[in-house]
Amino acid sequence: MTRLEEIEERKLELRDEINGLEDLDKVEELEKEVDALNEEAEQINETQEQEEIAETLEEPEVKAMAKEVSMEVKKEEIKMETRNTKEYIDAFAEYIKTGEERALLTENATNGTIAVPDFVLDEVKTAWDNNELLSLVRRTNVRGNLKVQFEISGTDAVVHTEGAYAVQEEELVEGIVELQPKSIKKWVSISDEVYDLRGEEFLRYIYDELTYRIAKKAADLLVASIVALDTTATSSAPSIRKVTKAPAVGTIAEAVGNLSDEASNPTIVMNKLTWAAFKNAAYANGYGVDPFEGLRVVFNNSLPAYSAASASACYAIVGDFGHGAIANFPNGEDIEIKLDTLSRKKEDLIEVLGREFIGLGVVADKAFVQICKPESV
Repeated sequence: MTRLEEIEERKLELRDEINGLEDLDKVEELEKEVDALNEEAEQINETQEQEEIAETLEEPEVKAMAKEVSMEVKKEEIKMETRNTKEYIDAFAEYIKTGEERALLTENATNGTIAVPDFVLDEVKTAWDNNELLSLVRRTNVRGNLKVQFEISGTDAVVHTEGAYAVQEEELVEGIVELQPKSIKKWVSISDEVYDLRGEEFLRYIYDELTYRIAKKAADLLVASIVALDTTATSSAPSIRKVTKAPAVGTIAEAVGNLSDEASNPTIVMNKLTWAAFKNAAYANGYGVDPFEGLRVVFNNSLPAYSAASASACYAIVGDFGHGAIANFPNGEDIEIKLDTLSRKKEDLIEVLGREFIGLGVVADKAFVQICKPESV
């Protein structure tokens, strides 16, 4: 008989003894013995489980599998370390210049793609984060087109009293936004002297320039997509509300009042000259007041200045970019770079093309409000 079987047998004996006892002290004593037996049984079971696991790990098939997994993990760790060495960074810079893959790059490739040094990815992310507008937008990495469902209208929740009639089914109208990725490209020209830079110095120079310009273009495209929204939602596009007022104290407050309840973290986007017009309107009141209602103001000069805008044109936007917009990177946030050393060779200039694949757009209803110029002031 095993020890576990002995314990179970003794527990049955104790249960019978306890059922016939009236002496509470004796009952307590026997219950303590039962607790001790339960604890011993638990320890025995744990020991047996550990021994079974140890035996399993000793089996040849399991050992081989564990070794294979360990080797794969080690390979990935080596790749991570290798791609940040000076030798690899120099090789990557030459690959960008010539398109020729060195063995070092090929060995460190993932799914046929040349691995990018970590500092390059950091450059791209920093450019996005440094753009005030884009830093507020949610980012995803979904392959292909990203479909996002949004609510156009729906009935409110109701209070149900116990015993009352069943509540009515919610009347919900929804749409689906499909963010189709597009290539944002930017050409810059560099001199032969810059081209002759080596390794990290060369990479930082061209990535700094390209990532900044691509991020700025992405911000302009997002602003344009907001301006293009209609006041009526469709099955494939959210709606936007419009406030038609000149820059004045109270204009921003009215715009905020027209946002949906879910747009809880609003930001103002406008041309710098429009910002000046709002400030002048506040100064004209003769007392201290903030025309921006304490909200964050982000400058984007793709919007017209109020003074230059035509009647009914949108000159400012108020909205929650974290709730209302998404930027999807199907191929990751890295920027693809190509060099053309021939087109402008007589000028000693080399053209550098940067390309980033992004799906960008508005994904929530009434998350933004356009402030438009009135017909007459």
